[in-house]
Amino acid sequence: MAEILAVVNQKGGVGKTTTTVNLGAFIAARGKKVLLIDCDPQGNATSGLGIAIGSGEPTTYDVLINEMPMIQAIRPTGRKNLWICPADLQLTGAMVELVNAISRETYLKLALEPVAGDYDFVLIDCPPSLGLLTVNALAAATGMIIPIQSEYYALEGVKQLLETLKMIRRHLNPTLEIFGVVITMYDARTQLSAQVAEDVRQHFGDRMFRTMIPRTVRLSEAPSHGQAIGEYDARSRGAESYAALAREVVGRASAGKR
Repeated sequence: MAEILAVVNQKGGVGKTTTTVNLGAFIAARGKKVLLIDCDPQGNATSGLGIAIGSGEPTTYDVLINEMPMIQAIRPTGRKNLWICPADLQLTGAMVELVNAISRETYLKLALEPVAGDYDFVLIDCPPSLGLLTVNALAAATGMIIPIQSEYYALEGVKQLLETLKMIRRHLNPTLEIFGVVITMYDARTQLSAQVAEDVRQHFGDRMFRTMIPRTVRLSEAPSHGQAIGEYDARSRGAESYAALAREVVGRASAGKR
């Protein structure tokens, strides 16, 4: 059974898509079959892998709104063991169209069930909100990965996310757990980053990954070339960090630590 992980934080700019794409690429490089689901209307996980969506080509929108079987929307990324269900701005409409739908929170879960067994990991890139697209991702997931940016008030927005987690457990997905928390944009030269990391460690304990993702220009540059960081600069600190995070994620999944 696949480990289905929603990469989620309602704050923008914390590294959700960067984490989804690069974590997925490095897990795939370890020989695991990985499906990325782009659930963000910005479609950055899709474009970040160099994938262009032509007119009429199926996307996550078609899966959620047009009841298209997900297997028809999934496409190879050109990387071994890595596939994607892509998205574009059309997905913005899904947030409106789902509002009056029956069982609107479970569309993604139902669509994913027939294909999840084909993969070892499913990573869902969530939008920067706690709307219906994120709720669908959490209803479908076995666990959450929460990227937290190394900055002031880093934990402030997480409180609302944890309240949403309680609601999802109560009504939609009683086994949903926090799979892990990862510090992003970490700057070892600053006292602030060290303090944020310590605050997160005290709050989440062993749910916090040992690996912290550094603030680095190379990570920001890679998506503009349609590449994961391991392709763009395999020797960079960003590549080394995401490779280490992938090892932790695979190890934690193997050990059943959720």
